[in-house]
Amino acid sequence: MTSSADAADAPSSSEYRSVRAELEGLTTEAFRPEHSDIDRLPTLDIAKIMNGEDATVPTAVAAQLPNIAAAIDAIAERMGRGGRLVYAGAGTAGRLGVLDASECPPTFNTDPAEVVGLIAGGPAAMTTSAEGAEDSAELAVEDLSALGLTADDTVVGVSASGRTPYAIGAVEHARALGALTVGLSCNADSALAAAAEHGIEVVVGPELLTGSTRLKAGTAQKLVLNMLSTITMIRLGKTYGNLMVDVRASNEKLRARSRRIVALATGASDEEIEAALAATDGEVKNAILTILGTVDAPTAAHLLKTTNGHLREALATTHRP
Repeated sequence: MTSSADAADAPSSSEYRSVRAELEGLTTEAFRPEHSDIDRLPTLDIAKIMNGEDATVPTAVAAQLPNIAAAIDAIAERMGRGGRLVYAGAGTAGRLGVLDASECPPTFNTDPAEVVGLIAGGPAAMTTSAEGAEDSAELAVEDLSALGLTADDTVVGVSASGRTPYAIGAVEHARALGALTVGLSCNADSALAAAAEHGIEVVVGPELLTGSTRLKAGTAQKLVLNMLSTITMIRLGKTYGNLMVDVRASNEKLRARSRRIVALATGASDEEIEAALAATDGEVKNAILTILGTVDAPTAAHLLKTTNGHLREALATTHRP
């Protein structure tokens, strides 16, 4: 039996009709009649169809490269002066943001507070569905307020539909505070892109399974988030060429990778590499500078500090006449 309180909180039939009409107008929610019998096909045929669908995603991302590049330059400028990169999304989009943020510390030696992933419903929503939380713009404001958001920060709202209240609310609140805002969606003319300073709309088309935006839309969002974080870190001097010179050697595999990176960058002998890493407490970038710049560890640390961690710039100072 439904209580009067429950009845008062429940959406009306007109509200349901309104949301249904809105969803039916979204490309990501469109029905594919040509796949209506897909459950009757052999497994290999289904896999081929799905693989063919996935192959269209990079082309859709390519169409948005100018917008992606503009957003990255703006993000790097903010982070260069101490700002943070914050992803905000619900469901799959939120999980992808948390994933990208969590991989930055081991890859680029960032502080965990520098790149942050917020998911509607909190950390528990990473493994347990909390889809209702996506309907709350107020929850996004609360989550951003808890971070102490400032005008130096960047907030990237992520939503396949581009209509998720949590993502839109995060972007609107951040923009009101003067923070940089990016809206990443998979539908054209989305409310999320309109709310953000930088709109990125990767239109991948209807999904193989109607409305299952963990598929092509999720892949597209992952590709774009890879670009936002990786290229921003390149712009911030976190790499030397295509070498991850800020990698954090927190396990045996990464310690081996650290030595290989120093070897690739310098061509030094194993003995020189071990000595350089020992002198610099395992800091790959510093070790490379001591070898290529022929300076000691304290000098390397000083030069990197004065060049904001840009190894090429630090090396240039050691080669002046």
